[in-house]
Amino acid sequence: MSDWVHVADLADLARRKKKLVTAGATSIALFLDDGEVFAFQDSCVHKGRPLSRGTLLNGRVICPGHQWAFDLRTGQADDRPECQPGFPVRVADGRIWVRTEPAAPAATAAAQPVPSRAPQTAVQPVQHVQHVQPVQPVQE
Repeated sequence: MSDWVHVADLADLARRKKKLVTAGATSIALFLDDGEVFAFQDSCVHKGRPLSRGTLLNGRVICPGHQWAFDLRTGQADDRPECQPGFPVRVADGRIWVRTEPAAPAATAAAQPVPSRAPQTAVQPVQHVQHVQPVQPVQE
């Protein structure tokens, strides 16, 4: 199991609502929609185009290559069987953390708060993966 990796600050997503980040050799597209953060493999499952250059519209990211639309909560392509791989995400103290191993298909469990000794922010339900389970404080 991989560790949580700090990839960006929440403020980095405030203006454009999307950002390309890397964790090791993994390119990850981050999206902010309606106060929630989502993380997907940046390379579209259809033709490999960068999703981080896509458009956010009505809870979906639209690939810039062939306009495939993927649901931000599930990763499921509209009217197609393909599903865009996502990553578990958590937001704590304004920092975005991603686990670099792709997550399992979506589950509908509610997000849990992030345990912390400092003032905390709620975990942002993310991805087309299961919502993040409670986690231990990150030791830096």
